[in-house]
Amino acid sequence: MNGKASNNCRNSEDHQPAREYSRVQELVNNLPYVAMTALGAGIFVVGFGNPIWGWAAASAYLMYSAAGIFWIMMFVCPHCMRWNTGSCPCGYGWVAARLRKRRDGDHFKEKFKKHIPVIVPLWFIPVLVGAPLVVRNFSWPLFVLLVAFALDAFIVLPLYSSKRGCAECPQKDSCPWMGRKD
Repeated sequence: MNGKASNNCRNSEDHQPAREYSRVQELVNNLPYVAMTALGAGIFVVGFGNPIWGWAAASAYLMYSAAGIFWIMMFVCPHCMRWNTGSCPCGYGWVAARLRKRRDGDHFKEKFKKHIPVIVPLWFIPVLVGAPLVVRNFSWPLFVLLVAFALDAFIVLPLYSSKRGCAECPQKDSCPWMGRKD
């Protein structure tokens, strides 16, 4: 990890400069999401008997995943303290700054709650499609993809996020996911 600190964004609890992430670390921090998306697409390719439908569904899922990332960049990131800084663990803040102007940071929690549901189906669609397919016509490749997807989507990705980027976020106290539950 990159140990540099950013003067752009301070940690809300100890008033220390927030740490900056290298482009390599931003890439690494996105790997669980990328893996979830790739495994989800794989479920469609392997699960559907017809390769045309399988690839079409996989392509639609991949486009939804990419659109979801841009949705977050457009509607959540501009309200984040890490917008346009190197202290965004996933690198979205850099991209968001090129898409939208900075917005009022006091509305981060509200915007997060409002817009995160847009991407939540990405965690469930592959399971809801793949589970009936594997039950109806069992296949080891599909079963392995489903298990790998579930492990990544419901264990690896949330744990990695909460232990890495979220743990160091200066807005974690105001975050609906990581913040204090008063």
